[in-house]
Amino acid sequence: MNNATVASPPRRLRADAARNQQRIIAAARELFADHGLEITLDDVADHAGVGVGTVYRRFTNKKELIVEVFHQTLNECADAADTAYQHSDPWLGLVEFFEYACRRMATDRGFSEVMLEFEDTEADRLGVRERIEAAVTAICTRARDAGALAEGVEPGDFFALVNMVDRVADFARPVNPDAWQRYMAIALNGIRAQCMPRQPLSTPPLTDDEVERAKHHLACASRRR
Repeated sequence: MNNATVASPPRRLRADAARNQQRIIAAARELFADHGLEITLDDVADHAGVGVGTVYRRFTNKKELIVEVFHQTLNECADAADTAYQHSDPWLGLVEFFEYACRRMATDRGFSEVMLEFEDTEADRLGVRERIEAAVTAICTRARDAGALAEGVEPGDFFALVNMVDRVADFARPVNPDAWQRYMAIALNGIRAQCMPRQPLSTPPLTDDEVERAKHHLACASRRR
């Protein structure tokens, strides 16, 4: 008889505990999106309508909660990339995922911050980064093979352009939270093949006043740090 110890499968949460965990995660996602990563577990408990002790029973520190939310969000991004790859039009599939990625970064402060601040090994451990990178490579390759992508554009450029749009979004957010859409369209127009239709610049540029106010917000934020 083999006396080796066999690890027990993880115990399923009770229904009420599972509901509380989902409420906590949903509340954290909303708070991270609106306020970034500086929120506390007390903030999450208050927003979720549960006691602080309930949050700490599920997550011993904020990083554990961030990892859980981060994992879910990355999986959603990977699903969106897979869906975009299946689009009947290779160029529109690329546009669809580029818009998704830019919108996600521009409207979710926490996701934007965690993508910059988390160690690459954390995303690798969660097993999602490789899936997203493979999907983006496939999307770009398919668009290039269809003659829709400008010569020389590589999959790595996709991630750099998303981050460029996010930097504009971060700068403009206090005064014009929709400004990023204009620069997303400009970026897409820069990587499209000549035969592909241009993206309309339906969002107006930042005004001189908005630029000055955005610079003021940026300076104030820097002083607070």
